[in-house]
Amino acid sequence: MLNIRLLELILLCSSFSSTLSIGFIQKTKGYIGKSKYIPFYSFFVNIIVALFFCNSFTNIGFPNCIWVGVISFLESDTLYKTLEGKLLSYDSIRNNK
Repeated sequence: MLNIRLLELILLCSSFSSTLSIGFIQKTKGYIGKSKYIPFYSFFVNIIVALFFCNSFTNIGFPNCIWVGVISFLESDTLYKTLEGKLLSYDSIRNNK
């Protein structure tokens, strides 16, 4: 049977986690050597932020924290596309250094 309450909690936590991850990634992506590594960097940051967020503020177990990170990663791509033109691109961040 599908646990709707757990699914709601995972989706809600991924929304908060994604918001935190986007801010962190936006501030630190200028330190990445090449732009092709940014999706991998984003994936690992989303997983780590989700683990810390879930362990700190919820009682979600470890395997479900990974799901929060994966959903957060997928959600952040949508948010990046929504905010396109409002966030600095990788090239403009590298040129400002």
